[in-house]
Amino acid sequence: MTIEPKGKENRAVSLFLFVNFTFIALLFLQASAGAETFHYAIVQWGFKAGDATISNTGPVVYRGQQTFLIVFKAQAINFWDEEKIYADPRDFYPLFVERDLNIFGQKEKILEVYDRTKSEIRVTKTAGDKQTEQVIKRSGSVDNIYGFIYRYRKSGSFKIGSVLDIVLPTKDLKIKLVKRSNLNVMGRHYDSFYMQSHPAQYKIWFDSAAQKWPLRISGAVGIANTIMEMTGHDE
Repeated sequence: MTIEPKGKENRAVSLFLFVNFTFIALLFLQASAGAETFHYAIVQWGFKAGDATISNTGPVVYRGQQTFLIVFKAQAINFWDEEKIYADPRDFYPLFVERDLNIFGQKEKILEVYDRTKSEIRVTKTAGDKQTEQVIKRSGSVDNIYGFIYRYRKSGSFKIGSVLDIVLPTKDLKIKLVKRSNLNVMGRHYDSFYMQSHPAQYKIWFDSAAQKWPLRISGAVGIANTIMEMTGHDE
């Protein structure tokens, strides 16, 4: 039996820790490079009904896990929705989602915990002093629309005619990159890529420039017949 010298053993452990730390650090540096906030007007029936933001905040540790935080906020008359998506920094699929809702004075907090190993989502809802829990069984990588938008901006093919599957907690969709389209946003004309889902729920217009800004999003706000139109962008 050969006994490895203790110094060599320590060097091996140190190398292992260094490689893993470097890998995680690179993931976080890559993720934090995308920190930004998009500002939107919520438009309903041609009139402004409220405001919304999507903030790709960057890396945070949540419940002991390394995550990439995306925050969506929407405010209109008698409507407030804040959604914090703690996504896997490698692929931007959700790990945890926290929602804070106030609709016509009805307040509700929701926590979604995504467990890929068990193919389930555990949903806890709290309204006042009442709490309910539900387990949704879903196989594969379950998505979030804001996580999808960020991921497609970073790694999508933007090939006309391509069709992607989106698995959401309660439904399955296919989303197709339909065409290039001229779009007027913020008083400017943009060359954009237009996507739409089937069944009909989401429509997304991405700027064709390198950053692929989401210029207009339809179907993402929990108010009927609304469109989010970009009014500004901060980095």
